[in-house]
Amino acid sequence: MHTNLFNIVLLAFFLTIGTTKTYSQELTPKSINVPAEKQQDTLNVNAKDLLKVSDTIKKDSIKPKKALLEGKIKRKAVDYEKIDQKKKQITLYNQAELYYLDIELKAGIIVMDYEKSEIYAGRIKDSTGKYTQAPVFKQGTNVIEPDSIRFNYKTKKALVWNSRTEQGEFRIKAEVTKKENDSVYFMKGARFTTAKDIDNPEYYFQTNRVKFVPGKKVVVGVTNLVIADVPTPIGLPFAFFPMTEKSQSGIIMPTFNDTRLRGYSLQNGGYYFALSDNYDLALLGDYYTNGSYGMRVESNYAKRYKYRGNVNLRFENLINSERGYPDYSKTNIYNIQWSHSKDGKSNPNSRFSASVNLGSSKYFQQSINQVNIGSTLNNTLSSSISYSKTFNSVPQVNMSLTATHSQNTQTQEINMTLPSLQLSVDRIFPFAPKDGIKKGIIKNINLQYSLKGENRIKTTDSLFFKPQMFRDAKAGFQHSIPLSTNFKIFKYFSASASANYNEVWYLKTIKKNFDAFENEVIDTDVNGFDAFRTYSFNSSLGTTIYGTFNFGEDKKIKSIRHVMRPGVSYSYTPSFEKYYDTYAADGSGTIIKEYTRFENGIFGAPGRGNSNIVSFDLSNTFEAKVTDKDSTKTEPKKIMLLNNLNFHTDYNATVDSLHWSPLRISGGTRILNEKMNINFATTLDPYAIDNSGRRIDTYNINNGGSLFRMTSSNMTLNYSMSSKDYDTDKKENTQGLRNGGRGDDLFGTNTDFSDRRDSQFGEDDGEDAVSEFFKATLPWDMTLAYSLTYSNNNRENKITGNSIMISANVDLTPKWKVGASSGYDFVQKGVTFTQLRFERDLLSWRMDFNWQPFGDYAFWGFFIGIKSSVLSDIKWEKRTSPDKQLR
Repeated sequence: MHTNLFNIVLLAFFLTIGTTKTYSQELTPKSINVPAEKQQDTLNVNAKDLLKVSDTIKKDSIKPKKALLEGKIKRKAVDYEKIDQKKKQITLYNQAELYYLDIELKAGIIVMDYEKSEIYAGRIKDSTGKYTQAPVFKQGTNVIEPDSIRFNYKTKKALVWNSRTEQGEFRIKAEVTKKENDSVYFMKGARFTTAKDIDNPEYYFQTNRVKFVPGKKVVVGVTNLVIADVPTPIGLPFAFFPMTEKSQSGIIMPTFNDTRLRGYSLQNGGYYFALSDNYDLALLGDYYTNGSYGMRVESNYAKRYKYRGNVNLRFENLINSERGYPDYSKTNIYNIQWSHSKDGKSNPNSRFSASVNLGSSKYFQQSINQVNIGSTLNNTLSSSISYSKTFNSVPQVNMSLTATHSQNTQTQEINMTLPSLQLSVDRIFPFAPKDGIKKGIIKNINLQYSLKGENRIKTTDSLFFKPQMFRDAKAGFQHSIPLSTNFKIFKYFSASASANYNEVWYLKTIKKNFDAFENEVIDTDVNGFDAFRTYSFNSSLGTTIYGTFNFGEDKKIKSIRHVMRPGVSYSYTPSFEKYYDTYAADGSGTIIKEYTRFENGIFGAPGRGNSNIVSFDLSNTFEAKVTDKDSTKTEPKKIMLLNNLNFHTDYNATVDSLHWSPLRISGGTRILNEKMNINFATTLDPYAIDNSGRRIDTYNINNGGSLFRMTSSNMTLNYSMSSKDYDTDKKENTQGLRNGGRGDDLFGTNTDFSDRRDSQFGEDDGEDAVSEFFKATLPWDMTLAYSLTYSNNNRENKITGNSIMISANVDLTPKWKVGASSGYDFVQKGVTFTQLRFERDLLSWRMDFNWQPFGDYAFWGFFIGIKSSVLSDIKWEKRTSPDKQLR
């Protein structure tokens, strides 16, 4: 009887509870006082009567009522479940739990008064007298953890004491909460914060009046910021915080700053448009009291399983000094960035990608809204937009359409292809069987076809996208059909032979004439279709030689393995003099010169003479087997001594002198557990030079010198090391790479003033990152780069480049990070770019200081602010503008 009564009462409770989300005061069995009244059964049901059914009664035409419960009720308690009919109460004690649909209620004690239609849930005392098992209410993703709750399941109103709830990044605690209905709560004595520990936060906003709509908004009255339990003079008369999980449109607060060159300023203020779930838009701007201003448009877009990308458009109008002063100047700079990537699974046969970084050559040197030394020192801006498609025919056909851009920021020269078309047909073996191995010279004969078309533009920064830029464009098509085969000779030698046919189409050629009036040769453009055809022959022979030097199984170095891959190749190209014409180079016509109308074409011009070139190559690798330091290992450890050691030279049989080209030697290896990369290269010329520095047809050894004359040499060394397991969370400087800089911090970290949420150390600085006890070993990392260049092309015999760069970061304490980047140029005898950076993790806050003490970009900046994106506008920063000059 008690079980049936319990289930029926719970049925009435959950039928009215709806989507309740609140709780009550702490209770013990003694704290529940209900006045004694006459007990009167409200349920008097005869189970036999319920089972009586008359066969003579016809089926009722009235539709049956909807079931009272939409799901099963589950309950449990560790100590007891008690029904008191006198007090009309049901009690669950110790680890009490109730489950219904998506509602979960857990508490030390749950009491239901079915006469008053009220539910009580609260904590209980343990053996030490401490309150434990605070109520936890969960519905969907919303969770509230109060000390106690009192709830009327008929009116659906409730009172909650010391409620705790999380809404996104917000955590809210209130002394008293009144639940008005399923979706509105009123709170008194509330605090809200993004700190992890709501009971002991490092900061919070204190207010006495709060209207809380879960999942939608929080509206508060007079609010005061409290830091470390100390009230601050910072406050607001009222505030509104959107709580939705979706993005919301709103104002972006600007940052106030003052600069020496441009006066006071408001930076990075604007408006954010949450246009849809797939894309957004942010409009930002800067204004300086001397008239300078900047504008930016930023947008992110994505479609799941399809594509994602972002677009950044930046423009700055920079004014230096005041009008009328001799140092007054005004310039406009801009930058366009677009990144797009397509999910490969959406269409495996079709791909589209974009990586665009173009604009003013001096943008990163002169921009007043970011500090990025890596991008500032970079000399090239590059972009690429490509679409490719694969046609699954037989043979397979691949097609790609690409637009590229390369911009030298020093010379301000721009090279573009708008567009470049490539089409290739897969290799065809006309004599090979459909099934089986292709063996022999005949069966391996194969041919391909490829088409390449380009519209190439060469211009400057000042003419970019102006009519003259398009007038100077050059277009052409190149068709290539290579016919090749490969086979074995004497089992150990691999041979190959090929013939190549090329046909080039141009839409513009030139004609040379002597202009007697100007007394010079004039090149005249001739519009119209023209073409030339060339062919060439190539062959190669190579093998692989293995050598092993054994020192004994009892030695530390057991053996060294040497692999050599020698190769010789021959290429022949006949003369195509039929494509050459003559012109008079002077007024008298006595000086006759030859030229081809295809000069300056994007795919070159046909050669005037024969070409017979023999090339010699030798590549080497060295590998050793050593005893492993780990005594449990039974097999020796393999280590690479030299990853590569390559030799290359050519012999030109066509020319009458200087047959040999300089010998090029290059190599590289990785040492110190593959942490250090060493690469080197040198050029050795067998010929001597005269007093003017020109090569002469005399071997250097016959001119009183050595066998070879070293004309140039270089070596680079890169070393990265860190404490164990420290650099696993270190992030690559992706924005720095996108701007054209480096992915590491050798040239410092980049600072974008429009978004200061990320750590300058590139790490995930979440609150759990340093929650463990600080280790005895200080976490650290270091990157070192060294470069040495030697030049002796004209007997200068000097070191033209010799510099070292170093960057290091260390965690002095679990909360303090310190880093530095610097270097020294031994040729110029000066310190290179130097940056010092400090950061303090304040749990919910972050404080950092960035200082570049000297140089063309001297700068310092201080920042302190809340990490959470919800309250990222609560910050204070002070900085100087980089000491740049408008060049």
